Amino acid sequence: MTVSDNERDVEERLVFLLSAPRSGSTLLMRILNATSEVYARSEPHIFPPLAHLGFWECVDTAPYDQLQAQQAMRDIVQEFSDGEEGYYRACRAYTDHLYRRILMQTDKRYFLDKTPANALVLPFIQRVYPRAKYIVLTRHPAAILSSYAHSFFDGDYHAAHTFNPILSRYIPVLSDLIRSGMSNVQVVSYEQVVREPENTLAKLSEFMNISFEADALNYQKESVSEGLGDPIGVQKHQRPVTNSVDKWVAEFRDNAFPKSIVDAQLKGVSDIALETFGYPIDSLWDALSTGEEGQAPRPSGSINRYQLERKILVALRRDIHRRPHGRLVRKVRRFCDILLRG
Repeated sequence: MTVSDNERDVEERLVFLLSAPRSGSTLLMRILNATSEVYARSEPHIFPPLAHLGFWECVDTAPYDQLQAQQAMRDIVQEFSDGEEGYYRACRAYTDHLYRRILMQTDKRYFLDKTPANALVLPFIQRVYPRAKYIVLTRHPAAILSSYAHSFFDGDYHAAHTFNPILSRYIPVLSDLIRSGMSNVQVVSYEQVVREPENTLAKLSEFMNISFEADALNYQKESVSEGLGDPIGVQKHQRPVTNSVDKWVAEFRDNAFPKSIVDAQLKGVSDIALETFGYPIDSLWDALSTGEEGQAPRPSGSINRYQLERKILVALRRDIHRRPHGRLVRKVRRFCDILLRG
C-alpha cells in the first residue's frame, strides 16, 4: 500500500500492545505511559469493530442484514481500480483521523493502543498499518486462565471457558506474529516484566528508540484512563510485584478441574505455537509436580484421548484458510448463518 508522508507520520507513532486478556498488559501499559515518550489510554477498541464491517469479516448478528451488507461491500470493492488496497486506504483514513486526534492530546512521541481484542483481528491491522510497532506480551497459559476466571467469573472456570476460550483464541495468533520474525515486533513475557522490570523496560526502550527511564517503573506517577478489564492490583501497587506469577500453582495442585479446562482449550493449539509463545507443552506443568531430583516426570509412550483429539484439531486447523477444507468450512458457515439468523 502506497502512503503519503502525512499518513506515514501517524503510522510511525503507533505502538500496538498485543496479548491475551489477563496477561499483564495493563501493568505494562502503565509503565510505558509513565515514560516521557509514550502516551496511552486503556482499550480504545478502534480496530475490532472496523474489522467486522463486512469486507474483512462479518459480525454474527446486527440490527441490519449483515450478510447482505458483507456481500454488497465485497461487490463494491471488487470494482475498485485498486481493489482491496482501496478499501484498506479508506479504513486507514478513518483510523488515521482518530489516532491523530488522540495524539493531539499529548506532546509525546507514541500512542500505545492496548486493546486485547486487537490480537483477534491482527492480520487486518497489519494490512492497514504494516509499519507500526507491535509489542507481544505473553504469560503462562494457566496463569492467564486463572486470572480470567477469578477476575470476571468468581473462580468459575467452566463459566469462563464457556464464555470465552481465550487460550485457544489468542495463543495461535500471537504465536504466528512472533514466528514471523519481523523487525517491528518485540516479545516480552509477564514473568519478565515483574521479575526483571529494569531489563524489560530497557529492552522495550531500545525497540522504540526512546531513552531508558528507570523512574517509569514507579508507574503511579503518571495517570492513565482506566478500562473495564483493568485489574485492581495494578492500582494498588507502586511498582511491578511478583506475587501473581505463581499464584495459580497452589490452586491447580489442589484441584484438577482448572487444569482440565486449560488442557481442553489447548487441544487445538499446536506444540509449535506453544513453544513459540514461550511455554512448551513438555514443561507446561512442571510447576505442579516434579519427579526425582527435581526433574519433571517423563511422559509415557502411550497417547491418551486428549492427546489424540489435540493432534486431530491441530492438523485440521493448520493453514485452514489456504486449504480446500477451509473454503468448505467457510461456505458451510455462511449457509448456517443464513439458516440460523432470526
